[in-house]
Amino acid sequence: MRRNKGFIDAVVRYCKEEIKVIRERDPAMHSDFEVFLYASFWAVLWYRVAHAFYLKKHYFIARAISQYARGATGIEIHPGARIGKGFFIDHGSGVIIGETTIIGNNVTLFQGVTLGGTGKESGKRHPTIGDNVMISTGAKVLGSFTVGENSKIGAGSVVLEEVPPNCTVVGVPGRIVKYHNAHIPREDMCQTDLPDPVKDDITGLKHANAQITNHLLELESELRALKAEKKESN
Repeated sequence: MRRNKGFIDAVVRYCKEEIKVIRERDPAMHSDFEVFLYASFWAVLWYRVAHAFYLKKHYFIARAISQYARGATGIEIHPGARIGKGFFIDHGSGVIIGETTIIGNNVTLFQGVTLGGTGKESGKRHPTIGDNVMISTGAKVLGSFTVGENSKIGAGSVVLEEVPPNCTVVGVPGRIVKYHNAHIPREDMCQTDLPDPVKDDITGLKHANAQITNHLLELESELRALKAEKKESN
């Protein structure tokens, strides 16, 4: 009886925490009951159960639960992953989280995110995600390195190396475009208001090209003037 009561209390506590997290980060949630319609809610709930079995070395049961959750939600979380509190997956379809992934507190992922490895390495082969990190739609974080706290990964980025805290990363491969940004991503959940280094480079090249073109035009004008003077003197 005590064990059942403890389990029920844990589920109730989990539901309250998820309601708070989703209300904070998703304006589409209009009532507390809607939490039961979120794929993220069920994916993380089943992950917590599977992870408990994984820690007790009941690997087959753990994987069976995680595979059921994958089929039901479209979100694949390996039961060996370590995930902190306040974890939220918005929409969620196509999210993959590898076995040795470590995720801190208050992390947000969007659909299509992969936290994976780069091959058949042994040991720690998946990323470590710091507290308050936001990883946007379709981003891939591949390898055993750390994404520092309060960092933001832009949509569609492919991150292959360590990211310091308080940074913004965009591009393929991912490049750091903003340092020491103390803003916490979940405060606005913005995926679009990010720097565009490729556009900045193209703009710089266009400006340099315009300067060179103007200089050449000036030289051509001077050359024509010199030729005209020489012709008159002859």
